[in-house]
Amino acid sequence: MEDMVSFARAFRGRRILVTGHTGFKGGWLCQWLLGMGAEVTGLALPPHTTPNLFDLLDLKRHLRHVEGDLRDAAVAQRVVAETRPDIVLHLAAQPLVRKSYAEPRLTWETNVLGTLHLLEALRTAPSARACVVVTTDKCYENIGSGQAFRESDPLGGHDPYSASKAACEILVASYRRCWFAHADGMRLASARAGNVVGGGDWSADRLVSDFVRNVLAGRPLVLRNPTAVRPWQHVLEPLAGYLLLAARLMDDDGDGFAEGWNFGPSADSCIPVQAVADLLVKAWGRGEVQVRRDSAQPHEAAHLVLDCRKARERLGWHGVWDVATAIAMLAYWHQAVLDGRDAVAVTTGQIDQYLQAATNQGQAWAPPIHESHHA
Repeated sequence: MEDMVSFARAFRGRRILVTGHTGFKGGWLCQWLLGMGAEVTGLALPPHTTPNLFDLLDLKRHLRHVEGDLRDAAVAQRVVAETRPDIVLHLAAQPLVRKSYAEPRLTWETNVLGTLHLLEALRTAPSARACVVVTTDKCYENIGSGQAFRESDPLGGHDPYSASKAACEILVASYRRCWFAHADGMRLASARAGNVVGGGDWSADRLVSDFVRNVLAGRPLVLRNPTAVRPWQHVLEPLAGYLLLAARLMDDDGDGFAEGWNFGPSADSCIPVQAVADLLVKAWGRGEVQVRRDSAQPHEAAHLVLDCRKARERLGWHGVWDVATAIAMLAYWHQAVLDGRDAVAVTTGQIDQYLQAATNQGQAWAPPIHESHHA
């Protein structure tokens, strides 16, 4: 696709509801949207870690912050009615595989029932024109073939997290066919991203956050599955995809984009956990990695790669930073913030670097050199 998309024109002054804005991806997304002049409302539970990106970016002062649980249908109805969003970006989720084994009911209720309540609220929201529901690359039925998953592949999941996200995709497809298929109604799409990394993620049971905690404490990073292959990408990569998808849904011909979409890195950034750990040590300048195999660990897929040809060919989207650059950026972010630099300045600086790199590559969605990245 050769059409140029201006994020600034697409989002400036728009009323945008972001669910899950107190999380890692939500924090980066809100900072980007605010910089483009969007009117952002965030709906989420309180941050679940200390420290957390939401507080470091002081987002509560710059957007409309609503604490609430989407498992309560009344919360979704109230917030949608009060905010009258033009665009909804649904990131709220229980996002951890291992936690889903410990709390399967919470995982299913959050990921499926929470999405159901949001879509029900949007069914009667005349203002809403576009909604992107974020699921996961783990929503596909993974039988260990090593294939790169395409959007048309069967959905499924072994663990409660993956299965709940596959169910969420089926829910979204049903609502799209039954209630959001009219030309004058809201357009509904889903987005399936790879393993994201970046500054400000302190969630438990994630490779990067575990590394940061351990290196600061002088402990080695222990790897459970060093040979597991994942599609690694900086957090800004899928966020650019979500924003581009939302902008396309708002176009006059946006009906053709109301589908499921993969947003993952190129093949050379789909590497084993051990290789990522080695990049972390190199980028940080110190650290130790150990391998501890434990047959009692819950099941996790050994190989997971996305085929993103559809996003490249129809949206004009592809990755900007390779995995080594992504790791270098997250190491710089954490070290700069630890050294006392302002987290907002570091974060917006990296957004600008990312946009400049995308512009230099001639990405269809990237801003022209003369267009300001921040309002």
